[in-house]
Parts: sequence; C-alpha cells; structure tokens
Amino acid sequence: MVRRIFVEKRPGFDVEAKKTLHDFRSNLMIKNADSLRIFLRYDAEGMDGEDYDKAVENVFSEPAVDAVYPERLPETEGMAFAVEFLPGQYDQRADSAAQCVELLTQKTRPAIRTAKIYVVGGVSEEELERIKTYVINPVDSREASMEKPETLEMELTRPTTVDVMEGFIKKSDDELRAMSAEYAMSGDDLIFARDYFAAEKRDPTITEIKVIDTYWSDHCRHTTFQTELTEVNFEEGEAGAKAKELYEQYLESRKKLYQGKNKPVCLMDMATIYVKEAKKAGLLPMLDESEEINACSFKQTIDISEGKRDYLIMFKNETHNHPTEIEPFGGAATCLGGAIRDPLSGRSYVYQAMRVTGCGDPRERIKDTMEHKLPQRKLTREAAAGYSSYGNQIGLATGIVNEVYHEGYKAKRMEIGAVVGAAPAENVRRETPLAGDAIVLIGGRTGRDGCGGATGSSKAHDDKSIDTCSAEVQKGNPLTERKLQRLFRNGEFSTLIKRCNDFGAGGVCVAIGELAPSLDIWLDKVPKKYEGLDGTELAISESQERMAIVVEKKDVEKVIALAEEENLEATEVAVVTDTGRMRMDWCGNTIVDIKRKFLDTNGAAQYAKALVQNGDTHALFSEKKAESLKETVTGLLGDLNICSQKGLIERFDSTIGAATVTMPLGGKRQLSPAQAMCAAIPVDGASTDDVTIMTYGIDPYIMEKSPMHGAVYAVLSSVAKLVAAGGARGDAWLTFQEYFERMTDDPSTWGKPVAALLGAEYAQRGMGIASIGGKDSMSGSYNDIHVPPTLCSFAICHAKKGGVISPEFKAAGHKLYLVDIDRDECRLPIWSDVNAKLDMVTELIGSGKIYSAYAVERGGILAGAAKMALGNGVGVRFADDISLERLTDKLYGCILLEADELDLYCVGELTDTAKIEWNGESISLAECEKAYTEPLEKVFRTFAEGGEMKETGLFSDRTWKKPAAKIAKPRVVIPVFPGTNCEYDTVRVFEEAGAKADTIIINNLTADKIKEATDELARLIRNAQIVMIPGGFSGGDEPDGSGKFIATTFRNPIVADALMDMLKKRDGLMLGICNGFQALIKLGLVPYGEIRPMRKDSPTLTFNTLGRHVSRLVNTRITSANSPWLMHTESGDIHTVAVSHGEGRFVASETELDELFKNGQVATQYVDYDGKPSMDIEHNPNGSYGAVEGIMSPDGRILGKMGHSERYHEGLMKNVPGEKDQRIFLSGVEYFG
Repeated sequence: MVRRIFVEKRPGFDVEAKKTLHDFRSNLMIKNADSLRIFLRYDAEGMDGEDYDKAVENVFSEPAVDAVYPERLPETEGMAFAVEFLPGQYDQRADSAAQCVELLTQKTRPAIRTAKIYVVGGVSEEELERIKTYVINPVDSREASMEKPETLEMELTRPTTVDVMEGFIKKSDDELRAMSAEYAMSGDDLIFARDYFAAEKRDPTITEIKVIDTYWSDHCRHTTFQTELTEVNFEEGEAGAKAKELYEQYLESRKKLYQGKNKPVCLMDMATIYVKEAKKAGLLPMLDESEEINACSFKQTIDISEGKRDYLIMFKNETHNHPTEIEPFGGAATCLGGAIRDPLSGRSYVYQAMRVTGCGDPRERIKDTMEHKLPQRKLTREAAAGYSSYGNQIGLATGIVNEVYHEGYKAKRMEIGAVVGAAPAENVRRETPLAGDAIVLIGGRTGRDGCGGATGSSKAHDDKSIDTCSAEVQKGNPLTERKLQRLFRNGEFSTLIKRCNDFGAGGVCVAIGELAPSLDIWLDKVPKKYEGLDGTELAISESQERMAIVVEKKDVEKVIALAEEENLEATEVAVVTDTGRMRMDWCGNTIVDIKRKFLDTNGAAQYAKALVQNGDTHALFSEKKAESLKETVTGLLGDLNICSQKGLIERFDSTIGAATVTMPLGGKRQLSPAQAMCAAIPVDGASTDDVTIMTYGIDPYIMEKSPMHGAVYAVLSSVAKLVAAGGARGDAWLTFQEYFERMTDDPSTWGKPVAALLGAEYAQRGMGIASIGGKDSMSGSYNDIHVPPTLCSFAICHAKKGGVISPEFKAAGHKLYLVDIDRDECRLPIWSDVNAKLDMVTELIGSGKIYSAYAVERGGILAGAAKMALGNGVGVRFADDISLERLTDKLYGCILLEADELDLYCVGELTDTAKIEWNGESISLAECEKAYTEPLEKVFRTFAEGGEMKETGLFSDRTWKKPAAKIAKPRVVIPVFPGTNCEYDTVRVFEEAGAKADTIIINNLTADKIKEATDELARLIRNAQIVMIPGGFSGGDEPDGSGKFIATTFRNPIVADALMDMLKKRDGLMLGICNGFQALIKLGLVPYGEIRPMRKDSPTLTFNTLGRHVSRLVNTRITSANSPWLMHTESGDIHTVAVSHGEGRFVASETELDELFKNGQVATQYVDYDGKPSMDIEHNPNGSYGAVEGIMSPDGRILGKMGHSERYHEGLMKNVPGEKDQRIFLSGVEYFG
C-alpha cells in the first residue's frame, strides 16, 4: 500500500517559496505571479500504520516548522505542477528519508519517492509553461504525475544476453566512418577495431565496442593531446616569431631527451617535455613517481609534535565542463567528488579544495539565453550549489572560490576543482599485481545514470545536447565518499592495498581494466542500485563514490570487514590473471574478451597540422580607465572579474578540518579576498606547523589575444601569488588545466593550444618549476561558438604556518611598495629578473619585514590596493609621480608589499582616512565597497532583511556545581553518523584537553547492523561522562531538515535511557555543535534538559534568512557563562568563531525567548563590531531571533551552539582578527577534575 503526504513550510519558515517567487518575478519577468506555495510530496510503501504515523512526525515533517496534509493537497489558489527526478537519478531526500525510517522502526527499509509541488498564483497558462521550462531541467528531472501510483516497485526487465554486432567485420571503411557519428571514436578507430576483430575471426559484442569507445575516449586517453602534429607552422609577426623560437627550443630539448627515438610531436609531449628534462637532470629529487597515475605527488618530511615524519603530498585538478553545462548541480558536485577520488586512490586524505570556474555574464536576462541552453544565472547558481553541497557534506574545506566571466564560456561552462591531500608515506604500499590477486570494489552501487559519461565529455555540444545527455550525468552521494575517506585514512586498511583506482567516467571497464594487464571480471557480482541493468551498462556505467583495489587473496575478508566497519559495502568482483586479455563474464557468458595490447594502442593513430597565429600583443595589459580617480576606481571595482564574490564564496565551508590558516576573505570586515589557500597538513594524534599553500593563475582575455602570453602570465601569476602568501619559488610545483575549443581540420584551432603549451613550457623553464600533472578538456564548442583559449595554472608548495601572510592592509603608517619585474620587447618576462625579485620577496617575508602582500592581477595596482584596504578599513595615499595608467595596468608577476622602510619603489602610504587618494583626488572606502559589492548582489545575495533587536542584558550568576566524583581522564562518546564530518576535529580538541575520546560509527547497512550500533552506543554512554554530537550533515540534512537522523537515533529507548542516566544520575555533560545543536533542539535536550516530543511552538533551528549556506567567521558574546562548558569565560567576553551552516536560524516564541534570557539559558549571541547583539545579516549570519547563537539546558550541563569552536588551533584563521579560543573543551574536561 502506497501512503502519500504533502509537507509545506509554515509562514515565516517558507524561505524557499519567497525566494523562488522573487526569482520568477525579477528574472523570468513574470510580474503577474502573486503567490507561490511549495509542497514536498512523499510516497511511501512498506510501512504499517503505526510506523507510518511515527515517520510523519519524526522524519517527513517537523511540527515547529511544517504543515502536514495527508493524501491530498489543501485547497489552493493557482495552478499546480509537480517535479521529480528521472528514474535512476539519485534522490538524496528519498534515500535519507528511507534510512531514517529504517533507523526509527529498525525494520526493513521502506520504498520512498519524493516530488516537489509548485502552486503558482496569478499566472496564465503560457507563463506557467515558462516557469516549468525554467524549473525543470530535462537532463535530470521531469514533470511528475499528480496521481498516486498503486506501487513504488520499478517495472524492470531482466536481460540475460547482449547483442553481437553481426556483420561488423565485413563493413566497409565508408560504412564505419558513417557509423562514427554514434560514438566518441573516429572512423579510423572503428576501422582499426574492425581489423582487430577480423583477426580474431569474430564479430564483437555491443559491449566490446562500447568498452573500446569508452577506453579510447578523449576523456580517458587524452586522444587529442596524443594526436601527432605532422606540421607546425607560424604566422609572421612579433608574437609568431617568438612562438617559433620557443618551438625550436622545444625541438632541441626533444633531441637531447629522446636521442634519436621516434617520439611523435604532440600536445602531450609539449606539456610534459620540461618535467622529463628536469627529471633526467636530477632537478626533482622530491618528486614521487609510481606506476599508479592517480594524482601529482611529492615527498615531504614534516615536523610533528612527536618528531619528524615522511609524508606524500598529492594534488589534482579536475574538470566537469560537459556535465555541469547540461546539469549544473550534479555536474559540479561530481567534479569535486572526482577530484577527491584521485588523491584518495593514492591513499591520501584530501583536506583542502579550490574552485575556479568560467561563465558568461550571470546578470544576462533570461529571455536573452541562447536557444537550447540553460540561463547563465541558473548555471552558475546551481553549479555553486552542487559543488558546495558536495564539499560541505563530505567535510572538505574550500579555500579559494573564483569565477571568471567571459562571453566565450557560454559555449560551454568551465568547472574546475583542484584539491590537496596528504598521507604518511608508511601508509602507502605500491606493488605490481600478480596472477591470483583479487579486485575488490568498495563504495557506491552502479546504476544506469552514468552511462556515457566519458564519451559524452569528449564531444562538443550542439543544440540537441541538453535533450540527449540525460544518462551521462549523475548525482553524487557525498556521504558515501566521506566513508571512503575515513576508510582510506586508516593505515591498517591502506597498507593492504597493492594498487588502487577510482571509478571515474569509464566505469568498470576503465577503473578495473587499468589495474592489471590481464583480468577476469565478473559483472554479475557488481553491486547494482536496481535490477534490469544489462552487461553493457554494468561494464561502462560511471559510478560516483566507488574505488577498485588490488589485494592479495588472503586479505579479501579483512578488507571487506574493515569496509563494513565504516558502513561501506565491499565485494570481490575480479581476479588478476596472466592471459594478456581483459575478459568480462555476465549471466554465464563471456561478453568482453579483448587483448590488452589492442586496448593499450588507444586506437588508430591520429594526425593533424597546426598553425600558430601571430597574437595581438598590443594593449595586453591595459585596463579601461576614466579621467578621474573616482570613476576609474568605481569602474574597476565594478568589473565582473574584479568585483566582490563574497556571496558566492560564503556558500563553501572554508574551515572544516580545523586546518585553515587563511580565510578566503580577510580583515575585520572579511572583504579582502585571499589569493592563496593555506591549510595545515592533517596528522593523526599529533600537531604540526607544516602547511601547504596553493594558488591559481588565469586570464582568458590575454589568452584570446595571444595564447602564448596568456599561458606565460597564468603560470607567473600562480607563482607570484604563492610567493606573496609566504611560499618559495624553489619549493613550488605546478599542474595545468587546458580548456580549448573542439579541434578540427583547421590548423589554426590546433595552433592555439600549441602556442599556450609553448608559453607554459617557457615559464616552467624560466622559473625552474615543473608541472607534474594536468588535465586537458578539448571540447569547448557549441555549434559555431567556442570557449576562449584557456590555460589555468595551479601552483603549490610546502611551508610553515608562521611564515604565511595575507593581503589585507594591517595598519596606517606603513608604506606600500611595488616589486616590479622587467619585460622584453615582446612583453614577456625576463626570467633572471623575475626569479631574483620573487626570491627577494620570500626572504623579506621570512625575515618578518612584510605585513601584507598582494600579487598584482586584473585591475592593476589600484584594484589590488582597494581590495587590500577594504578588509580592515585602512586607507592608502598613492605617490603623485605614478600615473593613472600605471596604476591600472595588469602587472602580472609584480607584487605589492606593506612594510615599514624598504629600499624598494614606494607607490604610497597607508592612512587612517578610510580613503584612496591620488594627486589631490580621493574616493572613500565606503564608496569603494558599494561599487565592489553591487555587481553580483542579485546573483549571489549577501543581504537579507533582519528583524528588530530587543535589548538583552548579561546573565552573571553561576549556579552549577562540580560533580561529587572526580575523574582525571573523562570519557567522551562521539557518534559518527552518515554525514558527520567534524569527528576528527572534535576528537583532537578533546584529547588535547585531556579526555579519552571514543568514536562509534552508526552503521546502518542492515537492520541488524542498526541494532548492533544502537546497543553499542548505549553501552558506551553508560561508561562515559560526556556525549558530544559533532557537526556535519547527518543524512545530508535530509529529508528537508537537519539533525533528523541523529534525533531518531537518540530517541531509541535503549539510547535515551542510557543518556538520561548519564545526565541525571551521574552529572554528565552533553555538547552539540552545528548539526549536533540541531539534533539537541529537535530532541528537546535544549532548552528543556530532557528528551521530549516537539510541539508546534517548540524552539527550533531552521533555514537561514539568506536561503543558502553561510560559512564565515562571526563575533559572538558570552551572554551567560552559567555552564560548566563556559567555566573559562566571563559574561561579556567576545570571541571570533567559525560558522558553517544552512539551517542555523534560531526561532522561538517571544515568551519562550524572554524566558530563556531570564533563566540565563542563552549562552551566546551574535554581536556587531561594538559587541552589541545584532539582527544585521553582516553579524547575525542566519537571522536568529534574539541574535541567539547557543543555548543551554536549565542546569547548564547541556550546551548547543552553531559556532564551530573545535575548528580553532593556534595559527589558524590568521587573516581575521579576534580572540578565537573559547576553551570550551578544556572546561568540559576540567569540570570532572
């Protein structure tokens, strides 16, 4: 029996409906739309009546914020339509709801489907169709029926055979070339395959052709980059002559390196020639190489509290341009997921990410959107939501977020994720697989939603792409990837792995196929999301959140057991053989049987000619300027590629992992953007001052004029930013992202990447820095429009925490200096001068003489100084002898330094006037801020109306008492739920404070596992003094609300009894931060001190008034220190604390709120710069009533707060001032002492 329920947010909580209605009116220009109601629809099957009623109250809805309508929608004014995901697409809401119900009932997991109902008032039929087109992306969604189904069971056929391509080996060349339109392969590839199978004396199965097509795709085998360039010609002119000179140097390098070997000239060789040369010369002793090609890797010995330890630092850049263009949320999310899995397959723990994207103008009117394309506003918003949702859930700090705007990216969006990971060298075992070794698949299941991901990514787009690519895009499941991260961080597990590969776009055939030369793969054993998949789909379907590992046969059971401990499925699916063939069996038949030597050819040899055009090198660096200083400054700061991206940046959790050394936005006002991301290297059970710094460089506007110059300055910019942050040129490593239009028979299309790669090699050689990795994406075309030639350079180095500096001006009275670089007659850097200047800056920073530094980029000195000024409100007066032209030029490679007296070119001095001044003219920083923050405000909001703030005083009483029994080392229970991501940070702070931390995985693989987990949780609580619920996204903050999964667990009678015994009879303590606070309040533990059902008028935490996630630092006041958790604070103390949440708005009735203040139960409040509680969104990031950040139980022993106090350690978040250590964890431990 299918039961149906509709759930709607009550007035005051209907943030999404109000936001969406505004979107319809302001962006779709449907002014007649006068009302919008949004309902979530749940269809459930497999529950009895009593269990269903429990689920309605505890899972599907929350009494304090939701109205519930069983079976039918209420009477509404307006027209309604429903939206649901396509069959096979991952629905996190439905999945989390089913898991929560299973946890609640401890019975078989029910079937649940969800849909969203829109009821729009005041619109015509034609306007409703426009709204549907805007809301429903046919790539992943469809309009749903309003009728209730009789059953939720999927009707699936169960195929048992795959077709043989009869007559394939007899097809003519012309027939095969005509066939190639259906594949990523070229006609020559199909001819090559025909000849192979003719020699095998059989026709191939459709599976074999699909496997070959996937294996040889540009995405998997870099076919374009491997194409042999038979001719490379150069147009005459200054830039053409320089490019020809660099090409001749490249040819000389080839002679020395290859010594007569016949190596084809190709883009891949140009991209890697310098690193090959540097290795041969012995210049890269710290480079880490192996037969596994998972990510860039270098060796580093780091200092930890227990001595020295050898580590491997891994980094990787990944693009998902194709999937993000057609389904932005899923495409961007899996971009990050895929980037993480590459270093993860190298056994490293990924701890910081960077996001660099390319987009058309997102302010473009919807009606001006190109036909068959998604609007740029929708693309950029949903892509940001997807990437940030994945990163925030998996628990990965995003240190830099930047979107580059260029009309060319309308052809195909650019979506780059770059990540950094690390692992103790002793945890990484690398061995050649041997016959008899087992292949174990760990993680997510396979579905039909990933078929064609690799081949689709290798194609240019046309006007049918959005309608035909639905099977090529997946929704990721970050909760599963988080479990994989935990598993691979375990040295006991990682040292069992001989070789590892992640499941990318190629699915089983590539992920497993690459592990060993000879394999037998059993497709029947591959775990499936549902029945009905045939052998071809199982062989090629992409699957997120899966890893394939090679282990010795004797270790299989141990590997599976360790995976199960982390709540992961693991299955033996293949064996290494010595046949020289890749074979796949399915339903008792061998459906793939291909020689490895044939697969490894990567297809027929491809040939092309290149013509490098003479780039336009004039006005490469000039910016638009006006006659006056004010007009010039406001014009620059209002430029889309210079203006503030704060509303975008704050969607991404930047502090998870308790390792963030510099925040993405610095200064008291958090308005000065960091140019580098910096994080402490993760070490278990110890501490370290060792960090990594990572930067990027990109300018498509220079690239489109001269790809050679653009690439040179992209590389130089990335290195200059690294140095300006405290890194050293000599310690730097590079990796590149190339993104170009689809290559054609026109040699000039090939000339663009040739010129760019020659420029990149010139920069590497000039600075002595090697690019040890990269990613090429060569399909940036849509019909006859193309992306701009793009080379994005990423630079990374190891450094020490204390040597890291940031760009925001620190104080008036200091001088501002420019470190300029020399350029030659072709406007290229003179490397001897560059290197000397960069090394000088490193020495000055290392000696402590530099307060802040900024690598000049777009907008020149003037825009750079304005950004440096805004963070702390420090003004700057420029020297009169510097021209406005000079102040605005793009001086890539030059660095601004804030210092006292230096023997360098002084361009100005810092003042306390809060102005930018030059030659008698001035502009206030307030005017600068307005110009800087306005351009993207309607796309990525930073402002929301705040309510009125009532006067609230301080509560000074301390009535709590210490427990009778003293315990020197209290035990803390830290449950890890699916979606918890703050457990490592929490364990560390408690153990540093002197506690013994016990983590427990809440395993819900089966009903039996759930019972085991809840029983064990209760047992641990009975032996503990403290229960701490850490932050994260339990159940992905689904279904439609945070903390439900956790609250359901603690309502289990066995767990609840153990908890209340600890709290009431043994004077125990309980703490919940962020997601933990959300669970505490849903349970009633705060503010009531006991577990009780929620009422309609219960206090709650709900969605932020901005309607999005917010990650930043905030100032909070200790309003009441009447809690053991706050024994080291006094009422009135101000702390600067990290917040990162989408549902942090505290809501309570006026009566209840007054009572909480009166009883001293409001522990902390958001305050402004003067220390006063505030409803201003700049200070109160979620719109909490009464500016409440944290509350406590009546006895003070249970504390819930949104701010992540566990994320601070000495030397972190150093570019935002404030006292960041609340000593909460020390207080909790000392309470028992």
